[in-house]
Amino acid sequence: MALKRRSKFLGANGTVLSQKIKESFSSVLPVAALILVLCITVTPLDSGTFLAFLFGCALVIVGMGVFTLGADTAMTPIGQYISSSVVKTKKLWLIMPIYFLVGVFITVSEPDLQVLARELGDTVDYAVLLITVGVGVGVFLIIALLKILLNVGLKYILIVSYAAVFVMAFFVPSNFVPLAFDSGGVTTGPMSVPFIIAMGTGIVYLRSDAADDDGFGLTALCSIGPIIAVMILGLIYRPESISAAGGEPLEINDSKQLFWAYLEKTPVYMKEVGLALLPIVAFYFSVMIFGGKSSKSKLVKVLIGLLYVYFGLVAFLIGVNCGFLPVGTVIGKTFGGGDFAWAAIPIGILFGFFTVGAEPAVHVLTEQVYEITVGAIPKAAMRLSLMCGVGVSVGLAFLKIYFSVPVLYFLIPGYFIALTLAFFVPKTFTAIAFDSGGVASGAMTAGFLMPMALGFCQAIGGDVGADGFGLVALVAMTPLIAIQILGLIFKFKNAVLKKTHSTERLSEEIIE
Repeated sequence: MALKRRSKFLGANGTVLSQKIKESFSSVLPVAALILVLCITVTPLDSGTFLAFLFGCALVIVGMGVFTLGADTAMTPIGQYISSSVVKTKKLWLIMPIYFLVGVFITVSEPDLQVLARELGDTVDYAVLLITVGVGVGVFLIIALLKILLNVGLKYILIVSYAAVFVMAFFVPSNFVPLAFDSGGVTTGPMSVPFIIAMGTGIVYLRSDAADDDGFGLTALCSIGPIIAVMILGLIYRPESISAAGGEPLEINDSKQLFWAYLEKTPVYMKEVGLALLPIVAFYFSVMIFGGKSSKSKLVKVLIGLLYVYFGLVAFLIGVNCGFLPVGTVIGKTFGGGDFAWAAIPIGILFGFFTVGAEPAVHVLTEQVYEITVGAIPKAAMRLSLMCGVGVSVGLAFLKIYFSVPVLYFLIPGYFIALTLAFFVPKTFTAIAFDSGGVASGAMTAGFLMPMALGFCQAIGGDVGADGFGLVALVAMTPLIAIQILGLIFKFKNAVLKKTHSTERLSEEIIE
């Protein structure tokens, strides 16, 4: 009987895995197609780099699929188990440090953050940056916990937090500011978001008067912590300049060299991913020892899911760092070193448009908004708004690099507009909008668009720290405005339906 259940579980996992790989394929395909068009037109690649890119595409597709299945199978249940076990105690002095540790442990395993940390290895120690960002998430996860318990409005916490961020920005070295905002954009990914949502759901049940949507906004708050933490790190380091590791093309002449070039990188990433996952796994088993025990079948599923997470993350990181990252750097340098450097701006818009439109997490977000508004906001409108918004933000990022414009010139008015809209938009939309910033800045943004921007900046002779970084920050900002504008449209539409006494209007709870 146990063998039959196990085979049924593996069979179901196989079906889900194929679906996850299809989603991953749809995520990577548009970007890969644009790269191929550029490679046969204006930015030719040598055969070795091109072959490495194709192999990297395959690894990224499979790695993302396996990793996301593992995140669903293991990371979400672990988050729910830890949250329910800790919340049951109703002891705030115990809940707060555990939430902090979970925030730290889960953040250091985030793949997008690891890509960013590797880029900055020559300026800030890899482990130091990971831990600093993790501490920032841990602190703001506690603030999010208190926000739910004390029933404080999300918009007020956001206003105070971002006011503190922008004030600090004037005291931090200017070349560290874009990096700080980028750190906030890459932390809320497929590894951390399921945990954060699970922890928020657990805390909501401690309040008898809590609404279902009170759990929204936690991801938004956890994105602020890394910005402040990295700014503090900048005050300590105060580097005269920031350098990016970049991605040099692999020296490959044939398929045998390609295989050994990738194989040589494998032990490095296996070790790093293992060390990143070890704390959260150890923490999970510690809670099992001192808290309520989990059933054997659930434990087996979690262990299998952890293997998916491990091998999927290893494959993803190898594919990004050996395939996409070098090609992004080459394309950026080619445009920056040519006579038509300005063309990087419209090309960036195209990449931004198609990249976010194909992100699996964006599809999840559109489904969520569709359900909350009972179909008032069509999925196509939601998706198109995000695609247009992020396309514009990537174009602005290359515009910023080309003219050497400080990133704060874009972020301050952008966040001012977003926070102002929060007073006119239904609170559910505000929470979803700020949560969606991390969704938009996904794996392909960190693994390809950021290296492309850095390569472009290096080629035109810009300051990598002050000019090159900031793309992820801009990508994370535009959904805050785009989704809240949709919220205004929804509110207006609902008001019109109310005046006409239409039965089609939506729940009043959503527009309060």
